[in-house]
Amino acid sequence: MGRELEGKVAAVTGAASGIGLATTEAMLAAGARVAMIDRDAAALAALRARHGEAVIPLVLDLLDAKECAGLLPRVLEAAGQLDILHANAGTYVGGDLVDADTGAIDRMLNLNVNVVMKNVHDVLPHMIGRGTGDIIVTSSLAAHFPTPWEPVYASSKWAIDCFVQTVRRQVFKHGIRVGSISPGPVISALLADWPAEKLKEARKAGSLLEAGEVANVVMFMLTRPRGMTIRDVVMLPTNFDL
Repeated sequence: MGRELEGKVAAVTGAASGIGLATTEAMLAAGARVAMIDRDAAALAALRARHGEAVIPLVLDLLDAKECAGLLPRVLEAAGQLDILHANAGTYVGGDLVDADTGAIDRMLNLNVNVVMKNVHDVLPHMIGRGTGDIIVTSSLAAHFPTPWEPVYASSKWAIDCFVQTVRRQVFKHGIRVGSISPGPVISALLADWPAEKLKEARKAGSLLEAGEVANVVMFMLTRPRGMTIRDVVMLPTNFDL
């Protein structure tokens, strides 16, 4: 990987771990400055110490409406521009619907759907004004298959896939590319709710992705010529069978 993102400023939500951390580190390696957005202040401080001034740590609780609305102003205050938004923050509710906690459902739908829509809404005027920009949303393989063991989570990703495809059609005329990544199971904190036996079987079968593998796809999308949009990428472990 060269310095393909030299001079670019990116913002990554849910940046302190998992896919967000992997894409952040890939963007840093490609020369970008990255506003790492997360609630985990200690993790962000450690990553700033590790990677230096190219990391802009922004401690935000995106479920707080006021803090969520502060994302773009704080990025612009620190870096003066925003070229890339990776709307990655999300959470997971799995299992039978009848067993789900309704408070957890509300929180998941807010973070996985509403926050993504608000983040994209807020950065679009800045990108439209500059006549360029990239927006990538972390979706899921669950957006493409009615996954019986996660009806709430899958529904949130189906919704956000529709959002990505419709917004892309509204803003491509402004030089803005909008796409989504839809990975199958990724080794990350989101798998914490999986039954232990299911996780054990998946690891043994080689049916999990590494976060770095997803980050490689994000970088592929970001580094295509401006005349090309990679709209939606579905990626899954070769041994994963729906």
